[in-house]
Amino acid sequence: MKNINLSDDIRYIGVDDKTLDLFENQYVVPKGISYNSYVILDEKVAVMDTVDSRGTNEWLANLDKILNGRGVDYIIVHHMEPDHSGSLMVLADKYPQALIVGNAKTFSLMSQFFDINLEGRKLIVKEGDTLSLGAHTLKFFMAPMVHWPEVMVSYELNEKVLFSADAFGKFGTLDTDDDWFCEARRYYMNIVGKYGAQVQALLKKTAALDIKTICPLHGPVLKDNIGDYIERYNIWSSYEPEDEGVVIAYASTHGNTKAAAEKFEEILKSKGTAQTVLFDLSRCDIAEAVECAFRYSKLVVASSTYDGGIFPCMEFFLNRLKSKNYQNRKVAVIENGSWAPLAGKQMKAILETMKNVVVCENMVTIRSAMKTETESQMNMLADELLTD
Repeated sequence: MKNINLSDDIRYIGVDDKTLDLFENQYVVPKGISYNSYVILDEKVAVMDTVDSRGTNEWLANLDKILNGRGVDYIIVHHMEPDHSGSLMVLADKYPQALIVGNAKTFSLMSQFFDINLEGRKLIVKEGDTLSLGAHTLKFFMAPMVHWPEVMVSYELNEKVLFSADAFGKFGTLDTDDDWFCEARRYYMNIVGKYGAQVQALLKKTAALDIKTICPLHGPVLKDNIGDYIERYNIWSSYEPEDEGVVIAYASTHGNTKAAAEKFEEILKSKGTAQTVLFDLSRCDIAEAVECAFRYSKLVVASSTYDGGIFPCMEFFLNRLKSKNYQNRKVAVIENGSWAPLAGKQMKAILETMKNVVVCENMVTIRSAMKTETESQMNMLADELLTD
């Protein structure tokens, strides 16, 4: 158990998982993930969420150490996703007198995951309800679709702690020394990113709260510069660029489209573009490419034509952006094709379904390999892309 100093009465009991290779079986987590859980010790004892079943035994040992013989009065369920409710039934069986606290949708999902008799054990809370533990009081706020329909958060009034469910989460275990914004951004864009409007609604609900500490269900407890984290969430959930710059994502069959992407990056830099990021979609972490596409103000997509369509990894990338509600960006298109260049038209068709995405009128078409005239086309496309 990490020695995380919240207070004498609010303790961390979560666990790190360094053996998991894919979070949600799709996102690479080279530095693992934390499953966070907390206990409030007062006249009544409340356990704030459980952990993935992968960490049940370690988590129970942490809990037993903190309780030191005391029982549990309330089990607060902010989020029913299995990485947070995987140990719920173990805890409920161990403390049969404990009331399980959630909203109506919480218990609907609970009955789908578990065969449990909730007779006399449910405490259903609604927007604005409070629960007194003694000196500590929890106030509940519903946060539907951040990022499941039953999600809620709670605010502890005495110590001014926001238990934020998956909001403000981050990839990586708690002993990693990563920059929070990098892995929190990758986590947000890929896990929560589709639901910007719902995140905005939650931010408005909590705007009047005096928040001293944020306790998420993944990643470190946040204490210093709380306003910076909240402002970053405001930017991300508004779908506005976080930084000026150009992401160049390419999908190349034999290397000629890669060469074109690299040449286009060179041209952009010659025209004063301060920040460019290049992704080979066949080899990179697509989740990182998605993260950067949301982070920066402009995007370039360059693809070979494959089987009369878009090269597969590019098609996946574009559909991934669409599924995460990509919007408010300017995009340039480069296509390649030896006998029938068709990728550009189809990439544009996907991009044009996205909200407030402006696709440059110019498009660079390469037939097999770059020629002298290709650079002229690229210069025209770069000028259009960089013109606001």
